[in-house]
Formats: sequence, C-alpha cells, structure tokens
Amino acid sequence: MSDARSVSLFRNGRNQAVRIPREFELPGSEAMMRKEGDRLVIEPLARKPLREILAGWESVAEEFPDIADRPPEPVDL
Repeated sequence: MSDARSVSLFRNGRNQAVRIPREFELPGSEAMMRKEGDRLVIEPLARKPLREILAGWESVAEEFPDIADRPPEPVDL
C-alpha cells in the first residue's frame, strides 16, 4: 500500500469532492464509499461476470400464461 498523502477537497455543486492523486487511482468509473467513524473508505467496485449474477438468481416457479400470437392488423400508410 502507498504512503499517506495530503489531498485537496473542493466543492462540485452541492457535493464535496476530493482530488485523487495518480498513484491512488482506482480502476473503472465507479467506486464504493463507506464511513468508518471519522474515516472515509473508498474501494473499487468489484464487477461480477454476468454468468455469476445469473447463477445467483432463483428459478421462476410459476407457469407463464399462453398468449395468442396473432399477426398485426394491416395499416394503411
């Protein structure tokens, strides 16, 4: 882990923001932030592969109704 470093805080509209030095850059465009006492902890979001997300879903137990698939009505253009 890198050494601690002083950073700049600034306002971005109604939000407070921090400039992250290059050596502390996180991958991606989003991160997770949480507060632990007076500390802010910022971590990169771990992206799960779609396969893992789908594997975690429960199967649907109900039956889907039959829907008549009629051709569309003709339209006079």
